[in-house]
Amino acid sequence: MIKNIVSLFIILLFISCGGSKKYVQTSKKKPVTTKRTVHTSKSANKTKTTQSKAENRETETMISTSKTTVYTDVVFAYVNDFKEIAKGNMRNYGIPASIILAQGILESGAGRGDLAKKSNNHFGIKCHTGWEGEKVYHDDDAAQECFRKYKDPAESYKDHALFLTGRSRYSPLFQLDKGDYEAWAKGLRKAGYATDPRYPEKLITYIERYNLHQYDAEVLGNQYTLFDSAARPVIISNSQLGSTYEVQQGETLYAISKKFNISVEELKKKNNLSDNTLSIGQRLIVK
Repeated sequence: MIKNIVSLFIILLFISCGGSKKYVQTSKKKPVTTKRTVHTSKSANKTKTTQSKAENRETETMISTSKTTVYTDVVFAYVNDFKEIAKGNMRNYGIPASIILAQGILESGAGRGDLAKKSNNHFGIKCHTGWEGEKVYHDDDAAQECFRKYKDPAESYKDHALFLTGRSRYSPLFQLDKGDYEAWAKGLRKAGYATDPRYPEKLITYIERYNLHQYDAEVLGNQYTLFDSAARPVIISNSQLGSTYEVQQGETLYAISKKFNISVEELKKKNNLSDNTLSIGQRLIVK
């Protein structure tokens, strides 16, 4: 009997231990990796590159009849476009080419100012009494002042020369040395061309920064250092001055090269020409 009870107790104890055992199941989960795709816009990159290039370009801010900000390469292009007209006006009217170009740069914002764009007025010349040409109204010292309007910039350049030579208050300027651009700049202010007290300083700054005085020396036949649009110097000696030729109406670079027995390419190299375009009155080094 006792054996039976002990046996039964052992069996119950065994069953109790087996039923209380816990089983834990673990599962390994692979980490989920999310792949992110970044799309780069080509137009955005292009814009960023353009902005980067623009930031590296020097700017000029010109205040005359309007505040205009331009890049220095725009100023060089402006000089290249109008230097022959300026030199021609110096020969015909006695106004230094450097002064003409500096005034054109300042007054027109190198051709980018509002007045220059809408009326081809590159010198800020107002209507004044007796003006019978076209007119345009623009804010300057006062609101909606009357300014002269021209068919093209060349007409503005000619009228600028006539304006200075035709008024007695500017006559003292023509007693000055044509190679003395500083005296001319100060003389213009004294004669009342501009009300800005810093007007002479601005003109002189542009003349020296962009080497505009080289064109005065060229017209006067003086020795000078020629600078191209990249401000690289090309020395012009007195002997070379005796070997220059003034372009006549209808002449081409090819015709001139034949006349002086020199190749077109050599002519272009001597004169820092980027193409075959010539202007009447332009002086070329031919030997």
